Amino acid sequence: MRAQFVLSEIGVGLRRNLTMTFAVVVSVAISLALFGGSLLMRDQVSSMKGYWYDKVNVSIFLCNKADAESDPNCSKGAITTEQKDQIKADLGEMSVVEKVSYESADQAYKHYKEQFGDSPLASSLTPDQMQESYRVKLKDPEKYKVIATAFDGRDGVQSVQDQKGTLDNLFGLLNGMSVAALYLMALMLIVALMLIVNTVRVSAFSRRRETGIMRLVGASGFYIQAPFIMEAAVAGLLGGLVACGMLLVGRFFIIDHGLALSEKLNLITFLGWDAVLTKLPLVLAIGLLMPALAAFFALRKYLKV
Repeated sequence: MRAQFVLSEIGVGLRRNLTMTFAVVVSVAISLALFGGSLLMRDQVSSMKGYWYDKVNVSIFLCNKADAESDPNCSKGAITTEQKDQIKADLGEMSVVEKVSYESADQAYKHYKEQFGDSPLASSLTPDQMQESYRVKLKDPEKYKVIATAFDGRDGVQSVQDQKGTLDNLFGLLNGMSVAALYLMALMLIVALMLIVNTVRVSAFSRRRETGIMRLVGASGFYIQAPFIMEAAVAGLLGGLVACGMLLVGRFFIIDHGLALSEKLNLITFLGWDAVLTKLPLVLAIGLLMPALAAFFALRKYLKV
């Protein structure tokens, strides 16, 4: 009988404050969708780091005849065979180096044509304009400065480039987007909490007569507060369900039918459905508990029992 009464009171409260309940559901849904999305983006960035950092190379570009005429780093002329052999020997003696591969000017030209064949610049390039290079695979990508210190500025070396720096810029951008989503989520969460508190206040005020009668007949404080707390919990749970739906729909359309089909992104392994599904229970739990706790503390202030 008591359970039936509590459930009936929940239904009454939700119907009386339908517009505010709808606002709570929407704000909770958006904030939790942003929360889940930021968690998934963080996992995606971590996955990409593990994949790409393992493939990071340090490139030692060697001076050619064109560089000798235009680049101050190659003022002493194009690299000689002796200089190339010395660089290779020095790399072989370094403990931080895992593997060294040589790319000739012809190979560099071929790779450029394969990747940028549609570029207007590609038709004007010739193999002798391309640079020879050593591609160095490090045991620890963080040890790039060891290579840079040893070879940057050496005769015959045009530049030493670390691919990790480019990747760090990309991952920094993605991490920044994730942090921005978290800040936006926090803002929406504050809005949702304010709506929950106001909804509880309005609901408690509209049922002050029933509350007074329940006090007179000796009802416990928790028994009086339970319908209000459960109203907020139900609204939050509905918002959590909507947020879960938004994450699932977003994964389906943005990844499966968007980014994953792009030929330019075919080297990126996107998170699977299992990563999304594991976040849904957390989203639902927060959606249920957060409004319930907010209602509980609001009732302690606005509903004296």
